[in-house]
Amino acid sequence: MTDTSANIDPLEAEQLGLIIVPLHVVVDGEELREDVDEVPDDIATRQATTAAASPGELQVAYRRALAASEGSGVVGIHISSGLSATYIAAKQVAGQFDGQVRVVDSKTAGLAVGFAALAAARAAQAGADLDEVRKIALTTAERSKATFMVDRLDHLRRGGRIGPITSFVGNALSMKPVLEVHNGKLFLAHKVRTQSKALAKLIDMTVEACPHGALDIGVQHVDSPGQAADLATTLAERLDSERVRIAHFGPSLAIHLGPGAVAVIVVPKVAE
Repeated sequence: MTDTSANIDPLEAEQLGLIIVPLHVVVDGEELREDVDEVPDDIATRQATTAAASPGELQVAYRRALAASEGSGVVGIHISSGLSATYIAAKQVAGQFDGQVRVVDSKTAGLAVGFAALAAARAAQAGADLDEVRKIALTTAERSKATFMVDRLDHLRRGGRIGPITSFVGNALSMKPVLEVHNGKLFLAHKVRTQSKALAKLIDMTVEACPHGALDIGVQHVDSPGQAADLATTLAERLDSERVRIAHFGPSLAIHLGPGAVAVIVVPKVAE
């Protein structure tokens, strides 16, 4: 099981037996469930906020997952506890199931959560036991590298996802901030003066993280399909990969990243 921050295609999730619980966004006083309720297309430009999956939703999802597993157990892989309260709620709810539910703090976001959930689901389908599935989810999430370029840091500062001093530096110098996820939180990694240089930095950071190639590569964006497609093409060439996933950020992350954000998420191969 995972949550909608993972940006997993519903058909792929169904094929792998993955159950997905929605995160929430609050816009104009109305709380909406991501990928369930109709969320405004311009959500990234609005004064909106986000909310974690509710304990009730998590409980229902875990019961459904347990029934599907015929009681063998459930592993829940969730967005970083440093970015959302979903993991905390999930851990509390999991305590009601006598050890049948194991919860993983991915300490990351977006497709990095998705890649961990997909790896775990494939292992489960192949017959791995509960402990093995949890370990695969953890190691995949830990190995992943997620780097972001945002147009401005205002959205992250407003949502409390990055400190006010960092936000001031990024915006005051008219820089294009390049961020990375480290230990579950977003940090400013580089400040560059142009968008093209920021995108080049994303590519270089990703290639440097993958000296032996990549198991999974993804590009995510907020209303920047052209940039995402160009990044995917370049990464496929640089990392000799036949497939790079391209996905929109869901509303719960787009609100914090803002319009024009793009990200590269990769799971590096390990040396044989």
